[in-house]
Amino acid sequence: MDISIIILNYKSKGHTLNCIKSIKEADFILNNKELTYEIIVVDNNSGDSIGEILNWQYKDVKFIQNDKNLGMGAGNNVGIRKAKGKYIAIINPDIIVFKDVFVKMYEYMEKNKKTGIIGPQQLFPDKSIQYSCYRWHSLLTPAYRRTPLGKFNFAKKDIDRLLMKDFNHKETRTVDWLLGSFSFCRVEALKQTGFFDERFFMYFEDTDLCRRFWNKNWQVIYFPEVKVIHNHARESAQVAWYKFFTNPTTVYHIKSWIKYNIKWKFKTNL
Repeated sequence: MDISIIILNYKSKGHTLNCIKSIKEADFILNNKELTYEIIVVDNNSGDSIGEILNWQYKDVKFIQNDKNLGMGAGNNVGIRKAKGKYIAIINPDIIVFKDVFVKMYEYMEKNKKTGIIGPQQLFPDKSIQYSCYRWHSLLTPAYRRTPLGKFNFAKKDIDRLLMKDFNHKETRTVDWLLGSFSFCRVEALKQTGFFDERFFMYFEDTDLCRRFWNKNWQVIYFPEVKVIHNHARESAQVAWYKFFTNPTTVYHIKSWIKYNIKWKFKTNL
């Protein structure tokens, strides 16, 4: 098996079905050879009948039903453990892929053996560029992005640094970490680094994984030669800062931020 594609569903069956449709319409022919692939959908106890719909509409899709919501990292790990591919594409349900995504990523990884993980250029539905590659957080970056502190020039400078606004986002290059909504991973590297750290229920699991890739000398690459549409809501950022603890996604973000800093001993670089 060349590529395993994992989609974690949680109350997002419409997005999941659209994502699968775009994958089915993608090109898997490389140098006159058809790449083999599998699609694995893991459901985090959504209760939205996604399993029944898939059984009717996409019988070749492998479906795994979790009996509870395991969170982002642990939920994806369930699919990773069942995957048979040489490469694993971990994709959020709200992703729509363009036709050449998988063949170009596969080809890049085959030619660049030191690369452990790559991510495509992500676009908003209006086709504008979405920031999806980053530098490491400073200790207070999340606070700057979620509170009125972000209005100060020193905070804006730090946020711009995180988002790599000094970069045109049109060139392939190494980056500190990638947004986990689309991660194309080398299985050999994943086995060395370990899968997602399940201490992170939601948020920072992607930052942590990329950091572990770098620590094992696997490159993390932003690869804008291929593009995807990401209908990104940034839920934790939609809540007013003074209501931090009234919204579950914001609470998860704060908890993960704390866990991440403790795990990495408050280091802001490798």
